[in-house]
Amino acid sequence: MDKNIADIRKDYALKALDVKDVLKDPIKQFEKWLNEALECDIKEATAMNVATVSEQGLPSSRIILLKGVTAEGFTFFTNYMSSKGRELEANPAVALNFFWPELERQVRIQGTAAKVSEEESTEYFQSRPKGSQIGAWCSPQSAVIEDRSLLEERQKTLTEKFSDDEVLPKPKQWGGYLVKPFLIEFWQGRPSRLHDRLLYTLQDDNWKINRLAP
Repeated sequence: MDKNIADIRKDYALKALDVKDVLKDPIKQFEKWLNEALECDIKEATAMNVATVSEQGLPSSRIILLKGVTAEGFTFFTNYMSSKGRELEANPAVALNFFWPELERQVRIQGTAAKVSEEESTEYFQSRPKGSQIGAWCSPQSAVIEDRSLLEERQKTLTEKFSDDEVLPKPKQWGGYLVKPFLIEFWQGRPSRLHDRLLYTLQDDNWKINRLAP
């Protein structure tokens, strides 16, 4: 490696974060921050790290796009037979993490995941570009395959089969999850590594806010 990564430094000084300035509902506070990230044209502002518990009890994570935020929680879609789908079936505990370096902000979330309705999954699936719909049918996500030709052959076959259709039926093994949070932390970078951290925890259906040491 040409550069010693231990010497990489960045001082954070854009903004501050105080209890008196945040909303009492952390999901609404998240929406406020997400909107600011979108308004700043941050690339992939909805990208999040989704961490699950593997079948061996080990942490397992990947980047997924957030597809919905409601008062209930955070929604994403995937193949239920993928590694993450099987892991969530065995253990619904999940952690999400958003990082917006341009705003010097991070949000981490802990919660439990549950499948959304078939109707909601179908509605979203059929709103995707046709190529993405075909891709979902083509890929046995997370399964070992011999080479890429398997995917390309399936893609060709399905493209011909559905050439006259704008939408495809949703695969049974594909759908969404709603992550219902019980912990949400907002992190704002500050100078000298004395960052601001506000932690919301759900207690008896009410959110309590505490400041954490950086």
